Amino acid sequence: MGNYSAELLAHQDRQKYIRHFIPNVQRNAQANIAKLAWAKEHFPSVYRYIRAIGTSRMKRIHFGQVVPLEDAERIIDMVQSITRIACVCRSVSSGSKNGRYCFMLGIDPNNAGIDYADLQSSLETIPPEKAKELLRQFDEEGLVHSVWTMKTPFIGALCNCNQDCLAYKVQVQSDLLDLMFKAEYVASIEASACTGCRRCQKLCQFEAIDMAHGCCKINEQKCYGCGVCRQVCDTDAITLQEKSYAQEVRHESFRDSRQ
Repeated sequence: MGNYSAELLAHQDRQKYIRHFIPNVQRNAQANIAKLAWAKEHFPSVYRYIRAIGTSRMKRIHFGQVVPLEDAERIIDMVQSITRIACVCRSVSSGSKNGRYCFMLGIDPNNAGIDYADLQSSLETIPPEKAKELLRQFDEEGLVHSVWTMKTPFIGALCNCNQDCLAYKVQVQSDLLDLMFKAEYVASIEASACTGCRRCQKLCQFEAIDMAHGCCKINEQKCYGCGVCRQVCDTDAITLQEKSYAQEVRHESFRDSRQ
């Protein structure tokens, strides 16, 4: 892992991309989102091609995947350095420049010639245990964890996001492009243990929890498998299932209902 990451990070094109990444997001993100929204509204018949081209490009450059807390902690144990940094999405979306919710992975801006002038005061190199402690804190706050490439396949960031996340706005809120994969899991609620308090429903950023017969129920089409909903369930009714297992359970339930 160490040799792999070091070799990828040393690539000249990737170094250039990383140096300009945050300034480019700060300068261009809002305008690009507005252009996509305009094209979707005025040219809906051809927008699916625009979306496909844009998504394909982002997969090569900067693409993400939601991960639950357990996987985020495993990733922390794999990387060579962790730098806590203020969230660029929040600075663009809400003007908040002090939200230190993001981790740069394997990239030390202080030793890589990367000048993020606006963020210098927020940069903090932290050990793995401190990063895990922060991840658990963010999880309790309802923030969704995700990993991101900096010129795929190099994994350069682990973010902890709310609805100010630019990827959330583009993919989930506005349905303009695909910028991130769902996690490899789907949430499941044990009906017999659910009290119907709806705390999980209020916390879910993806509106993936419905009510049925007085109990909360996961909408698997909307669920991103982040697992954050587990934090507010007092009866431990919510678990994460690997997608293949969840699909098998659904198949068995359907077969039983037909018999």
